[in-house]
Amino acid sequence: MKFHTTHTESSETALGSKDRGPGFGGLLRSLFSRIPWGEAQTEEETLVVPAPFGRAISIRNANGRTRVVGEDRDDIEVRITKSVRADCEDMAAKLLESIQLQNSESADVLEIEVQIPRKCSRHGLAHLELRVPRDTTVDLSSTNGKICLEGLNRPIRARSSNGSVSIFEVNGDIDVTTANAKVACKCTHGHLRARSSNGKIEVSGHQGSLDASTSNGVIKASLDSLNEVGVSLTTTNGRIALELPDKPDADVDIRVENGHIRNDLELTDEAGDPSGRVRGRAGQGGAPIRLRTSNGTVSLR
Repeated sequence: MKFHTTHTESSETALGSKDRGPGFGGLLRSLFSRIPWGEAQTEEETLVVPAPFGRAISIRNANGRTRVVGEDRDDIEVRITKSVRADCEDMAAKLLESIQLQNSESADVLEIEVQIPRKCSRHGLAHLELRVPRDTTVDLSSTNGKICLEGLNRPIRARSSNGSVSIFEVNGDIDVTTANAKVACKCTHGHLRARSSNGKIEVSGHQGSLDASTSNGVIKASLDSLNEVGVSLTTTNGRIALELPDKPDADVDIRVENGHIRNDLELTDEAGDPSGRVRGRAGQGGAPIRLRTSNGTVSLR
């Protein structure tokens, strides 16, 4: 195992560096320097380790952004940028030192966790960026922070309590959940499962099956190809817009409690009421298309 560590530190007060000259700006800095948590420090570290034999990685980050990029490489590069605020420079340095990057490796899985002590959880964060082999399975969770995954050719799982999730060019089954933010997936291939409690779900250029649900938000999806598992989209309060490939073979079932249905597909054996439910067969039938919203419009084309 090899380590390459780079430390880049900076320290500043709430309104700029401390070594500027006197004057009106200096007076303001003097006043604001007395504000609690006005001292900020950052530090960057880089860790390089061999990829595990099982080509799998598990990541836990409580506070901060996490980005995982698949590349043509055999090792794993982990870069962490730590930032803290405190009421003085010494305290900021101590808080910065207390944020630790822990890693443990088995034969199959590399586990990485950012540990932020409770005493600085409100004033400290850590941004992670990992560059991994493309054929790496990723399991990632974040409590407060944005998640981004791209360029991977294996299944991925992503969880965020408060932060958006962005997925780009992933070939493999995807399972993504966020509580209060947007989910965006582009150019993906496989079975895609997306969940958001309060947020928009946006899928474009997907090939495969799709299962998406949100409590309060819009679901917008476009598929380049459709398989036999089909599509299920559900939202409690929001609009659904689904665009299928040309001449799909599907069994369509749309239901709206308070809203309208706009269907541009030619359906045979069509039944139901356009103001509340539409069912029918597109082409030869086959892949199930199930769309549900309690309050909103459903558009299918």
